[in-house]
Amino acid sequence: MKLSNSYFFTLKENVKDEESLSANLLVRAGMIKKAGSGIYTFLPLGLKVLTKIQGIVRKEMNNIDSQELLMPSLLPEEVYVNSGRREVFGNDMFGLSDRFDRKYVLGPTHEEMFVNVAKDVIKSYKDMPLSLYQMANKYRDEPRSRYGLIRTREFIMKDAYTFDRNLDDLDVAYHKMFDAYKKIFDQIGLDYRIVKASTGAMGGLLSEEFQAVCDIGEDVLVLCDNCDLATNIEICECNSKEESNEKELDHELVETKGTRTIEEICNFLNINSKITVKTLIYKADDKFYACLVRGDREVNELKLSRLLGVNEVVLALPEEDEKITKAEVGFAGPIGLDIPVIVDLEVSGMKNFIVGANKTDYHYKNVNLRDFEVYKIADIRNVCEDDNCPVCGSKLTFKKGIEVGNTFKLGTKYCESLNLQYSDENNSLNYPYMGCYGIGIARILSAYIEQNNDEDGIIFNKSIAPYDVHIVVVNIKDENQMNLANSLYNSLTDKGLDVIMDDRDERVGVKFNDADLIGMPIRITVGRDAVDNKIEVKDRRTKETNIIEVSELDNFL
Repeated sequence: MKLSNSYFFTLKENVKDEESLSANLLVRAGMIKKAGSGIYTFLPLGLKVLTKIQGIVRKEMNNIDSQELLMPSLLPEEVYVNSGRREVFGNDMFGLSDRFDRKYVLGPTHEEMFVNVAKDVIKSYKDMPLSLYQMANKYRDEPRSRYGLIRTREFIMKDAYTFDRNLDDLDVAYHKMFDAYKKIFDQIGLDYRIVKASTGAMGGLLSEEFQAVCDIGEDVLVLCDNCDLATNIEICECNSKEESNEKELDHELVETKGTRTIEEICNFLNINSKITVKTLIYKADDKFYACLVRGDREVNELKLSRLLGVNEVVLALPEEDEKITKAEVGFAGPIGLDIPVIVDLEVSGMKNFIVGANKTDYHYKNVNLRDFEVYKIADIRNVCEDDNCPVCGSKLTFKKGIEVGNTFKLGTKYCESLNLQYSDENNSLNYPYMGCYGIGIARILSAYIEQNNDEDGIIFNKSIAPYDVHIVVVNIKDENQMNLANSLYNSLTDKGLDVIMDDRDERVGVKFNDADLIGMPIRITVGRDAVDNKIEVKDRRTKETNIIEVSELDNFL
């Protein structure tokens, strides 16, 4: 591509409405353009990168005999109603009606559609294993789109599905896909971790996530250097319970005017937060529960929802909280409540702790479990970095991650709900076992740039760079320079390399800045040494430069 007659532009200044480094660089490099909240246009340069990523994914999917197809994004709502997931997705799913008032949705994921396609071919055990995949647009009505391509309302996903006769065969298909994913992310050059995760709205037997390690990641990864523990914080167990040997005292009401937060009560009473317990009121399926965790801990809502056997739990509204506690928000406590009280495992080992008194401006001190009725004791909090590994007891480490891929063992859930059956060797009807495997194509691009950049711009690997070589002509009015540049351009292109040539009538400083910003692996500068058939070659990542003869270029590259 020659820039003098191509769609190409860059921005010198940072973009005000992009909060992530990757989004800012992608916009400045002229690779993407925001069309609306969580909606982006991929411009020619950005689309080239996306196509390279898709090519790597497609190659590895084809290598494990997964067949590609393409499904519509506009789907009848009844597809999700029949599987029981329309209500689960709720407001996250875009809904619309046609001119005949028939209800449709924009597909957030396609399990149901893949089952319907599989019905046409799976009749007998001889029709499996079956592996299918697509790379298609998905839609989710994110309440807060953020970080550019990392959380958007429209996104490209590679989703694959396998169908097998039994769990053992599913294990084989799962590990083939799992290994293919590792090859994909290794080729792209991501720094990633594989962690156990919640099955969430997908359901199923197992979920694992491929997480690109990144400071702006929305997921917290819990890792142990001493054993193989690697898990999302959502599901990491907290089994530490230290039994206090203090003598239990009688609880006592104390006035604590204006102290609504743990920090305020600690400052007021001059105490450590580790002897405080906060009471949070949660609503689950129209029933309220009081949840007790240590003052410096946070409730894990996924653990709580699983404990209660519901899809979702939400904090009570302020007016609901005040009606239940008969006090202003910030003074809730377990004593005297007429709703079930769930106590975190850690709290169950504490004695003489501080809680709200269900009375505005008052707390109780020296409270113990004997002072109120306990409905359940369970692990309902997030693990913290000062906790020990639940497997080996060693020190835990936390990292933030961007989920770029996931793998699920779905089991028979969707085949049962949509009535996909096959005949086995004995002519008995059985449900196939499904696996589901997703990759966020555009997320990979953002995660990669978050990990591969410097003060000058993006640093691309050859595997996903839009172009392999960036030729910069210092002076386009110099005949020697233009002749040599065109000769290099044609020669390298004929050898199968993707080449971009900056032949614009711009100052050389502008050209160099743009080259660094868009980040091709190799920059070739054709300048005044062209008369001697010499060029400058620069490695974008190392910034190493060499003046070489043109005849040495092939070996150098």
